[in-house]
Amino acid sequence: MTSPQTLDPLVLFMPSGKRGRFPIGTPILDAARELGVYVESVCGGRATCGRCQVEVQEGIFAKHKINSTLDHISPVGAKERRYAEKRELAPGRRLSCSATIQGDLVIDVPQDVQINAQIVRKSPIERVIERNPAVQLCYVEVDEPDMHKPLGDLDRLKVRLEAEWGWEDLLVSQHLLPQVQSILRKGNWGVTAAIHRDLDSSRPTIIALWPGLKNEAYGIACDIGSTTVAMHLVSLLSGRVAASVGAQNPQIRFGEDLMSRVSYVMMQPEGREAMTKAVRGAINDLVAKACREGEVEADSILDAVFVGNPIMHHLFLGIDPTELGQAPFALAVSGEVHTWASELALTINVGARVYVLPCIAGHVGADAAGAVLSEGPHRQDRMMLLVDVGTNAEIVLGNSKRMVAASSPTGPAFEGAEISAGQRAAPGAIERVRIDPATLEPRFRIIGSDLWSDEPGFAEAAEQLGITGICGSAIIEVVAEMYLAGIISEDGVVDGEMAARTPRIVQTGRTWAYVLHDGKQKHLVTQNDVRAIQLAKAALYAGIRLLMEKQGVEKVDTIGFAGAFGSFIDPKYAMVLGLIPDCPLSEVKAVGNAAGTGALMALLNREYRREIETTVKWIEKIETALEPRFQQLFIDAMAIPNRIDPFPNLAAAVPLPERRMATANGESAPRRRSREERAARRARD
Repeated sequence: MTSPQTLDPLVLFMPSGKRGRFPIGTPILDAARELGVYVESVCGGRATCGRCQVEVQEGIFAKHKINSTLDHISPVGAKERRYAEKRELAPGRRLSCSATIQGDLVIDVPQDVQINAQIVRKSPIERVIERNPAVQLCYVEVDEPDMHKPLGDLDRLKVRLEAEWGWEDLLVSQHLLPQVQSILRKGNWGVTAAIHRDLDSSRPTIIALWPGLKNEAYGIACDIGSTTVAMHLVSLLSGRVAASVGAQNPQIRFGEDLMSRVSYVMMQPEGREAMTKAVRGAINDLVAKACREGEVEADSILDAVFVGNPIMHHLFLGIDPTELGQAPFALAVSGEVHTWASELALTINVGARVYVLPCIAGHVGADAAGAVLSEGPHRQDRMMLLVDVGTNAEIVLGNSKRMVAASSPTGPAFEGAEISAGQRAAPGAIERVRIDPATLEPRFRIIGSDLWSDEPGFAEAAEQLGITGICGSAIIEVVAEMYLAGIISEDGVVDGEMAARTPRIVQTGRTWAYVLHDGKQKHLVTQNDVRAIQLAKAALYAGIRLLMEKQGVEKVDTIGFAGAFGSFIDPKYAMVLGLIPDCPLSEVKAVGNAAGTGALMALLNREYRREIETTVKWIEKIETALEPRFQQLFIDAMAIPNRIDPFPNLAAAVPLPERRMATANGESAPRRRSREERAARRARD
């Protein structure tokens, strides 16, 4: 066995999360290709096209046990110097065809050089929202100066706004004071003022002023997710969505999950500032992109609403999230936030206002509040379960009588991390899986093609796109299908005896694995992969079940899957896996980016802001770490679909295997239970 001292350097590529060990001297481009990380190169490694640019991320990445420094990459060579002289190589960028591995590294593939970039699957809003925005445009024609009436230009503007629009006691944004006279004269005394008033009790404020008639104003609604950032650019006058854009959250280079990012802040003196700058930069990039697509000037954006989980919320606002990384998980601010875009370095109108929805508590944030506003469990009598599946799942259960909420530490397994062949959703990733229970042969679909792997034309599509890994929706489906086909037991153990029936069951050390795809890249579903999914789904289900016990119910009436990932989960397979409780499948629906929809509602109608501000005050937060029942619920939920809970609705729709418990490598039942108890304590803590 190789000793730890002689291990080859470990290289982690972000944002894909792919990692592997490579000998010293290996070109970074070769390492990327071996791992299936897409890095474009047109010149064949001659260092002339410049398309293979990468960046080294410096720092101690404790989760991955990597100390990444510039000393761990080869010095800039002659080819890179020549390219930099003839073209342009931004500071910190390296050409991966020339740079070689000299030690442990975290390599970032910049999005501006990624052609085959991750797909951001947060879809546009499709609902009619009654308008009552916090910003109103008012055109007036101001009296010209009169020596006999020595009233200032701004004061005469206020007089006309009160006379014609009823605005009394107006405040004026400081940045406008030096500009008022020139704007009035440029417009030949006809101007359009943007008036902001959110609360009825607050004084209205002139936040922008244009010469002449301006007949359009815009706002942005933005969901800052830990993996992706999604934004809608919307007309405040008509409610029309001018553009919907999304991008990967650049903070992912600091850590895939939320606790990794908190740890980074704790360990790196400039960590908080770096992550705040990164996410604000991504938002400004999305503003520019949305404006291009919608043919809108950024100066026309006058209002902005943001949602995000508590850690994203804090980092966006420039708040240190360290307290959220340890009990009692104290928020710096839980209520709604009113501020100016200029205070957050946002590149929209300098007078634009920003509203951030309130957080519910602890690790149930403004994104969960946005989802509640969007789906409205508090407006109905039915018992609704709302689940946002991410690296930290947020759960809300209730109706108009009572609502309870919790967070559950599912980890990044559902997004491809911790899975041997896992990856984020990108072209070439396997996204759907079916396994024939008789032959145990799989068929699958990849992102970028509508064809199944057993259909004519698939091979050509796969040749063009590649079959690069397994994304989250497919991870759920393949484990559920393996259970339905009898490849794994209710206990999640891969049955090695199946190797006698099919060559797709292969031994990997002391355990067994299922070969999903055997080609240029071989993709296995290993015993450890199944365990990772079991741990993630058990944490989520235990949290849900805990809320059901708090509500005193044995069933839920309807289930909504929120978030980008939730939109692509097949409800049947989620239930087979035991990710969610039993419910009629017709009542399990993907509700899309509900958090983003809630942000849009708050942008277009300020009454929705008051509604969610009131609602979050009576949502009860259940802290799973303090609940004695969580551990037992977690252990029961490790089984597929569950060791205790019945699933009659699922059984009526899907033929479920007979329950059979198995143990791996002769593991006794007490030993298995001890292992599950340890896992439950880690999940709870």
